[in-house]
Amino acid sequence: MAAVLTEVGGAPRLQDIEIREPVGAQVLVRIDAVGICHTDVSLAARWPGKRLPMVFGHEGTGVIEAAGPHSALAVGARVVLTFNSCGDCSSCASGVPAYCVRSTALNMRGSGGDALRHPGGTIVGDFFGQSSFSTFALAHQRNTIPIDGEIDAAHAAPLGCSVQTGVGAVLNALAPDLGQSLVVFGAGAVGLSAVMGARIANCGVIVAVDPKAERRSLATELGATHVLDPAGSDVVAELIEITGGGADHALDTTAVPSVLSDVLVALRPRGQLGIVGLGAPTADLPVGLIMGKGLRIRGVVEGDSVPQQFIPELIGHHARGDLPLEKLVTTYAFDDFGTAWDAARTGSAVKPVLTMPH
Repeated sequence: MAAVLTEVGGAPRLQDIEIREPVGAQVLVRIDAVGICHTDVSLAARWPGKRLPMVFGHEGTGVIEAAGPHSALAVGARVVLTFNSCGDCSSCASGVPAYCVRSTALNMRGSGGDALRHPGGTIVGDFFGQSSFSTFALAHQRNTIPIDGEIDAAHAAPLGCSVQTGVGAVLNALAPDLGQSLVVFGAGAVGLSAVMGARIANCGVIVAVDPKAERRSLATELGATHVLDPAGSDVVAELIEITGGGADHALDTTAVPSVLSDVLVALRPRGQLGIVGLGAPTADLPVGLIMGKGLRIRGVVEGDSVPQQFIPELIGHHARGDLPLEKLVTTYAFDDFGTAWDAARTGSAVKPVLTMPH
């Protein structure tokens, strides 16, 4: 069974499908849990009709049921599925697979063929190399990460994208020094993961900015020293005061152009802004301010992660109590997919995670 998008602008609906055996270095994974990410929702809303029907899902976790003849992964292994990469390009060879030159083709477009079928014919799948809104999913050796430990499947699932992105943006990309300040704009799953990453990094001041009171409250539970409501305060002035002259680092998860401009004003000289939000393809930025203050701006994809190394590190942080993923996750039975999808679409749940009826 899988959640299949069949009409432009619609929502995925559960239906029975067929999935072939793995070939090459593929693996067949029995999915135990899968998170719903904003990327699933936003791409489904504008997915072209010529690429339908389609199965999304890219935060899957489960157990390998079968492996292709060229796979080195063991049947029976617990795994987290993550983004795919080619393994051959200059970025992959340099140890930065999140910037694989084939990333868009391998992750964002999906692929046809005979892997997934229903009575009407073939289904487009292979979204992020997994299409894990399904009780079973075909994945690839490069985006299948074996895991150890007792972590619950519902807590492991978001490690494949949103948690990896938020925590990694802080620890791997921004890399704040001990005691430095960090501001996170947007307290969704990625932003709250960044708050936890800032606490792990021992930042001295951690500020979360979000219009929802419940998100601000959760940010405080997860390590924010200050929270701000952008609708009820002069955010820039308050940030400058809270940080004693401007933040050392900021992370934007909103992709709102006006927010990006405000962030730059709120940075101290030689401060650094990381951008993970995808909503704004362009934004007017104050070039004179950037030059005059010596600011650094960098995009961050998937937390600059090497998943084979970073996902086990995240599980270690969780085991030590430094990454309380259970505070982010709301679980839904896979049969209740529509309710979970609406929760992701409206933001009523921080991280909806579907659990499978095995």
